[in-house]
Amino acid sequence: MKAKENQQEKGSGLAQKRYSISAKLITITTIIVLLSLGSITALVSWLVRQDLRIAAEENNFEVNRRSAMIADYTFETIRSNSILLIQAVNSLGAQSDAARQTVDFFFEQNQLAAAVAFAPAGREMVLFINRQYFASWGMDPALANNYFENQRGTLRRAAMGETVLLNAAPFFNASLLGMFFNWQNSGGGILFSPENLTDSFGFGANQSYLINDTGDILVHADDTMLKNAVNVSENNFTRFVWDNPAKNLQTLYTDEEGLRYFGAFTKLNTGGCTVITSIEFNRVFDQVTATTRRNIYLTAGVLSLSILIIWFFSKSISNPIKALAGAARTIEGGNFDITLKSRGRDEIGILTESFQRMCKALSIFGRFTNRDIAVRAMRGEIKPGGLTKHATIFFSDIRGFTIKSENFTKEFGEEASDRIVYWLNDYLTQMIECIEKTGGVVDKFIGDAVMAHWGTAYTAGSPAKDACNCVTAALMMRKALFNMNKNRKLEDHSNPPIRIGCGVNTGIVTAGQIGSNLRMEYTVIGDPVNLASRTESLTKTLGTDILITEDTWKLVKDSFITEELPQVKIRGREKPVKIFAVINVIKTDKGPKTLADVRKLLGIEAPETKRIKNE
Repeated sequence: MKAKENQQEKGSGLAQKRYSISAKLITITTIIVLLSLGSITALVSWLVRQDLRIAAEENNFEVNRRSAMIADYTFETIRSNSILLIQAVNSLGAQSDAARQTVDFFFEQNQLAAAVAFAPAGREMVLFINRQYFASWGMDPALANNYFENQRGTLRRAAMGETVLLNAAPFFNASLLGMFFNWQNSGGGILFSPENLTDSFGFGANQSYLINDTGDILVHADDTMLKNAVNVSENNFTRFVWDNPAKNLQTLYTDEEGLRYFGAFTKLNTGGCTVITSIEFNRVFDQVTATTRRNIYLTAGVLSLSILIIWFFSKSISNPIKALAGAARTIEGGNFDITLKSRGRDEIGILTESFQRMCKALSIFGRFTNRDIAVRAMRGEIKPGGLTKHATIFFSDIRGFTIKSENFTKEFGEEASDRIVYWLNDYLTQMIECIEKTGGVVDKFIGDAVMAHWGTAYTAGSPAKDACNCVTAALMMRKALFNMNKNRKLEDHSNPPIRIGCGVNTGIVTAGQIGSNLRMEYTVIGDPVNLASRTESLTKTLGTDILITEDTWKLVKDSFITEELPQVKIRGREKPVKIFAVINVIKTDKGPKTLADVRKLLGIEAPETKRIKNE
């Protein structure tokens, strides 16, 4: 028994192997694992990231707290100074020289203040404008009056004891805030630039910004946010801040774009405002990422050196495997004509020889069936069973094929079979090329006849496009045959000219793998198939080469020149069927324009009757 097994191994070539693939793979794997530093790099990086995260959270919270203190102090100072100005002017008289001097002094000391207004109860609003500020920015001072007039409602809110902070940048197209406050049961307000706050908010990796109780951004390092009146009330973090009862807090959150941030907030004592400070989560770890990257480079260098060492071992494995993988992908794509050479006596060498024998078998198999369908079935894209498809069916047949076959026999005798097969294969090669170029599937050859369909195994996107592709293929066949027949003569029995008839019909069919467990083919069945076959048989009677039914014509009438022929009675149908001859593509200046032109071009005689009934 053992001797028999040894004999079988020797016959199969297994006994001739010299080197074990397992030994090669173990050697390569051992060297890579020993030289790899990946585990050390990952551990160190993880420990450092933990320390950096703690430091980043503490720093972000401190920046937020400091920014909030600056904002609170600034707003309180501006409000206090504005109230002092209003009280002084009110006591001196708004129109007095002393009041004007006081206002000028105020604006000299508060150069970022643009205007101050107050509306005493029962009196007109009093407005003081820093004209130098407006002149430096090229703005009309009258805008200040318009702004406060528009904010009468806000002044009334302030008179009731509410402090309100608004973004005035969209109104002035400049970075300005409006603060409204209570003064002796009256409303007061000041326009001022948040320049000093912007400088303190926008430094380093931590980004701070200020929002009011409606979500409007009041202070931001990017002043376009103010000019565009950006509102963040719908942001995830803003809603979290408003829903949280804490005055200040820090957390890790994810924004609307999926980026993670460390976010801290502090709620101010003025106007329901909140200072928010954030830093992108990944930016915190830039340094550790850079260190990790350098460690990776070091690891890559060590591995590169290792690869140079093991290359002499691996090339005898990797190259054949790559060749086999490439061959497998080629076969998967439907090409079985592959040549592989075995360069070893190990398992891969034996596998390569077996693979080459398989390729030859598949190549032979591919010639006896539809290669594309076979490949798709192999991939699982076409499963057993039938599917309902809105398809276009095509039949073609060589006119006078029987007589031509007899002429071959008379001319060549015993060699006639080889001659006629060569002649027929040359014709079919060009016809199949026309079908496959337009996305059709060759179903079968019935002697000299060809059956094909569009919109079954795959579709161009719609029944109309599939039908157009089918008719295009038929016109391509006409052109190909015209060129083939240029050098052929009727009296030449060794290479006679070929004239065909094509029938096309569109309808609902059943498509699928039909047959038995031993023999199966992908085909279509249904009444539209029978009608397409009968339509093809009418081409001789109706004196043309390409006929389409009314169902196909409705889908392609805007793309092709057609001519309606006399209705015919089809066996099995109660009503006569409308038939159309295909002349040419509409968008072309070349070729026939009428059925008469087609007949003249192809040498087809016109039928004697105008109305023909099929059996």
